[in-house]
Amino acid sequence: MNRRELIVLLSGAGITLPELAQTQPARKMPVVGFLHPGFADAVSPTISNLRQGLRDEGYIEGENIRIDARWGRGKPETMPELARELVRGGADVIVATARPSIEAAKAASTQVPIVANDLESDPIASGFIENLARPGGNLTGFFLDAPSLCSKWLQQMREVLPGVSKIAVLWDVTTGRYQLDGIGAAAKTMSVDVQIMEYRDSEGMLTALELGLKEEPQAVIQFGSPLANQGAPRVAQTMSARRVPGLSQFRTFPDAGGLMSYGPDLNHLYRRLGSYVSKILRGAHPAELPIERPTKFELVINLKAAKALGLEMPATLLGSADEVIE
Repeated sequence: MNRRELIVLLSGAGITLPELAQTQPARKMPVVGFLHPGFADAVSPTISNLRQGLRDEGYIEGENIRIDARWGRGKPETMPELARELVRGGADVIVATARPSIEAAKAASTQVPIVANDLESDPIASGFIENLARPGGNLTGFFLDAPSLCSKWLQQMREVLPGVSKIAVLWDVTTGRYQLDGIGAAAKTMSVDVQIMEYRDSEGMLTALELGLKEEPQAVIQFGSPLANQGAPRVAQTMSARRVPGLSQFRTFPDAGGLMSYGPDLNHLYRRLGSYVSKILRGAHPAELPIERPTKFELVINLKAAKALGLEMPATLLGSADEVIE
């Protein structure tokens, strides 16, 4: 039917083209829910890089997409209600960071697609997905192979401290045992004793660290957690004052004066999340989008911190560093 025929037909029905245009519903701007157990931070690599990833896919916040963010502010118990708020607010997809956010999002809806970013959980053992290639259900995203990373951490600490026999781990219990089990298995093969410093919210992190340091570990590994990332500067300051070498998954630790970090490049990872959100908004089903592993890692060494600790950093480790802070 051409335009002339359409006008004749509508005129016969008493409808004009302007009236028809007014009856068409306005196209809904897609809403991306963002769920994070930590604190809103304009300079963090989280939501700012998600925005960039979405821009790379043609989605500009305020023009053709809206981001509705919810932050747990260091209190994991708030996540279920925050997830329900996103569902009630009409989120078309939820980007959930870390185990508490993922569990809350899955409990809030079995229909709203979830793009997860979790560096601390086994997605299959946790019941989030059926398998890596075809997740099933309404969730997909990025999950880290934590046991491999834990083994790498111990190897790096042994390079720095060849005779190390006792290492403490700073563990956010809300992330589950995946990292703890991984470090335990690696430590057993290396004959290293593991001391556990556990906490469950941002307020308890420094308390756990202070109490644990009284047992005089030779080094501390800070397990991955959104709270660990955002709280790394305080941890670095405490360990520097106590002259204890440490390693974190996040570069916020050496940036604040800690010895070193090794883990996924979060800027790159959050931009990649934008591509998964884009696929879902364009019709892909999360059940058929394979789980990805982070592929870009970075080693950052604070040489100034090493000198303050009286440590001679191995040339092989320095040579493999992505950045050396002097």
